[in-house]
Amino acid sequence: MTHKKKYTLAQLAELLDAKLTGDGQCEITGLATLQNAKSGQLSFLSNPSYAGQLKSCQASAILIDEKFLDSCPGYKLVTSSPYVAFAKATQLFDNSPIPPKGIHDSASVDTSAVLGKNVSIGPNAVIAANVSLGDDVVIAAGCYVGESVSLGNACKLHGNVTIYHRVVLGNNVEVHSGSVIGADGFGFAFDGRQSVKIHQLGGVKIGDNVEIGAGTTIDRGALEDTEIGNGVKIDNQVQIGHNCKIGEHSIICGCTGIAGSVTIGKYCIMGGGSGVVGHVTIADKVQVSAMSLVSQSIPEPGMYSTGTIQSKTSVWKRNAIRFQQLDSIAKRLKEIENSTDKK
Repeated sequence: MTHKKKYTLAQLAELLDAKLTGDGQCEITGLATLQNAKSGQLSFLSNPSYAGQLKSCQASAILIDEKFLDSCPGYKLVTSSPYVAFAKATQLFDNSPIPPKGIHDSASVDTSAVLGKNVSIGPNAVIAANVSLGDDVVIAAGCYVGESVSLGNACKLHGNVTIYHRVVLGNNVEVHSGSVIGADGFGFAFDGRQSVKIHQLGGVKIGDNVEIGAGTTIDRGALEDTEIGNGVKIDNQVQIGHNCKIGEHSIICGCTGIAGSVTIGKYCIMGGGSGVVGHVTIADKVQVSAMSLVSQSIPEPGMYSTGTIQSKTSVWKRNAIRFQQLDSIAKRLKEIENSTDKK
């Protein structure tokens, strides 16, 4: 079963908080790009680089900023934030399957579990003892929800998600396939001969309106909980170590690796493939560029980068040799400066 929806432009104007220019009774049945839109579809312009496509666009209407009105001949939904309005429109036209309510015959649900209203539990899912599921929770096929886990209202676990014991998810949390929440943090003490495991006695606490991408892992805390704040968005294949604290509305892009006991502030952005060493603190509103390594705390907002810029391999190799010579060059320069000062 899937969503089947259509809206008039008048309805969309109200739902998207936009000003309508055109026929309010015109029906919209879907969304499309400026280049590929057809009659009956809604498109949008957020990047000025695509403004040249407005005149040839065949969409029935376009979400657009007022400054581009003269370049757009058709019906318009005018808003100061077309991309945000587009994001809201995708929710209205969501076409993902609607899971059936109830518990599949092949699912295993412990008798001590407490289930809210309109819960959907898919094939071969396992719900362990003392689990609490809020209203409208969706547990897809093959998921495992461990002992004493709590899921708030409208949480959604896609196929084959694993939630270890004593993990708490707030309301409206979506976890994509293959993710693991609450596995042991990477903690060992070396006794001189071998590594002795530090058992992870904390849990994971995730706030409201969080989305977690496919194949992501969030480790449980050693003593206290690992914490993910409200509104955080985490991309695919991200590693978050034990006892990390991620501030509200931060964004963690794909393949980022965050070591244990890192604190990241609110409204931060960690670029794709970036990394953070353990036990550092990152202030609110920090943006770390892709493939950068944060090796020390960042106390002030702003954009931070590490590494070298892209160049031809032959040039990069020469520069790499120069990097190795910087210390000796600095020493020689200091000697020259000292001798010059004496003169």
